[in-house]
Amino acid sequence: MEEFETIAVFNHLHEIVILKHILEQEGIPYFFENEVTLSIAPFYTSALGGIPLKVHRNDFELVQKILDHLNSNLSIV
Repeated sequence: MEEFETIAVFNHLHEIVILKHILEQEGIPYFFENEVTLSIAPFYTSALGGIPLKVHRNDFELVQKILDHLNSNLSIV
């Protein structure tokens, strides 16, 4: 997992639902840090530093384009 880096940080679990679907459709490996903990204790978001999206360095540019597209259309990122 050393080759995975944080590309974005989210504050709420509902913000990552659409993004997870898109990343899975594109076949991009990813993981959301703190996702399970915050699904159990959502009020710990600030204490844990949010929900960082980690992607492989090779996919950084593609994921950034996806995030930019979502941000311009949905304003979730």
